[in-house]
Amino acid sequence: MKFLDPEWHDKLSSTNTVLLDWLKSREKIPPGFVLAALEQTAGHGRYNRHWISKAGRDLTFSFVLSTSNVLEELASLTQAVALGTAAALDTFGFLTQTKWPNDLLVRGRKIGGILSEQSDVQYNDGKAIVVGVGINVNMQDMEPITLIKTATSIRIETGRKYAIKDVLNTILEMLPQWIDRWEEGGFPAIREDWIARCVSVGESVTVGDGTERQSGILAGFGDKGQLLLRVKDGVLREVWAGDVEL
Repeated sequence: MKFLDPEWHDKLSSTNTVLLDWLKSREKIPPGFVLAALEQTAGHGRYNRHWISKAGRDLTFSFVLSTSNVLEELASLTQAVALGTAAALDTFGFLTQTKWPNDLLVRGRKIGGILSEQSDVQYNDGKAIVVGVGINVNMQDMEPITLIKTATSIRIETGRKYAIKDVLNTILEMLPQWIDRWEEGGFPAIREDWIARCVSVGESVTVGDGTERQSGILAGFGDKGQLLLRVKDGVLREVWAGDVEL
């Protein structure tokens, strides 16, 4: 795939929400379209967690894909986007890791995340999938201590301030090859790269989905990107949704 030049807005509620609304209203969205906001007032992640971005501090953007992949394979699209984004962030001089299913970490602290949402609307003869990416770019270490303990930014890691639009351009250069690999081969095509970047593989973890928590050894990942958890009785369980708790 190939991305078009991003369409930038000074302020939006949520780039994902806006793109989903445009699809529902039958707006003509060309392949490779990218919607980006300098400020986002009602961003959200999984389980309706809030992601509020400030102008000049955070990068938030979304794009839409048409895919013929079945629903259970779409979860691994998020992992492909995470790998492409991580590779782009590495160019700033630090190592970016992934945390199943959609987080990006540096030194154990969150620097970004990805949210994929499916639309009921058909798009270019396939299912419409809106993918949103949020990256902490210029957050400084003077933020509240509760945030700094769990989050970081490109600026904190490098000591330099960056232009938000330049960071997006770097990411958009790296993403297409990872999305193409996923389109052609699904999660198996990116499995080795995912395992190489993913934290806690082979370690004891707890996975929670908001209502239920289970613990065991993170033994690997299935062919659709689902987490494989080996519990106390030795049984290997497939986990399709939730968060790995570090």
